[in-house]
Amino acid sequence: MTRRENRGGRRSPRLTSKLLVLCGAVRTERQYLGALRSHFRALAVNVRFESEAVDPVTLVAKAKRWRSRSPGAHDEIWCVVDVDQFDIDAARSAARAAGIKLAVSNPCFEYWLLLHFEDFGGSLPDYGSAVRRLRRHVRHYEKSAIRFEDYADGLGAARERAERRCQHECEHQRNPSSGVWRLVDVMDGRGA
Repeated sequence: MTRRENRGGRRSPRLTSKLLVLCGAVRTERQYLGALRSHFRALAVNVRFESEAVDPVTLVAKAKRWRSRSPGAHDEIWCVVDVDQFDIDAARSAARAAGIKLAVSNPCFEYWLLLHFEDFGGSLPDYGSAVRRLRRHVRHYEKSAIRFEDYADGLGAARERAERRCQHECEHQRNPSSGVWRLVDVMDGRGA
């Protein structure tokens, strides 16, 4: 990350990266990632979010349209998707061909949230099982009302746990896993 000195000798951030993040769900991912952006407010990343309840292939196609309408407007474009019942291989192939990055959670984004509290590695067959386990830690969890304060203290642990489970973009194949840590690194100014 590029930084510059200010008069007080402290380093201050300079805008170095513009991200477009498209989420495959209307609220949950956008609420969490929007609050995360605020959490990293002093760092040098400008993030714009778009959300729509669509399958991963459709989301990647939408990201490609964004890129073609505004070439060069974003340094990176990310799609945040769940495996759920979708075939992620087609989305991965289309994203790779278009230079779009994926943050895949298997089976769902709630597994990423769960990693803020525990290093769970057992199988999660579906969204419902992930939510039941998450509610052991966040009793009031509601998909449409994410409170980042519930997760902030566990962010570093979640990142480490997720990376340990799947370092080489294998999230679409490994249940449970989440590649959201890669996007977190970019938003934090650590990733590339």
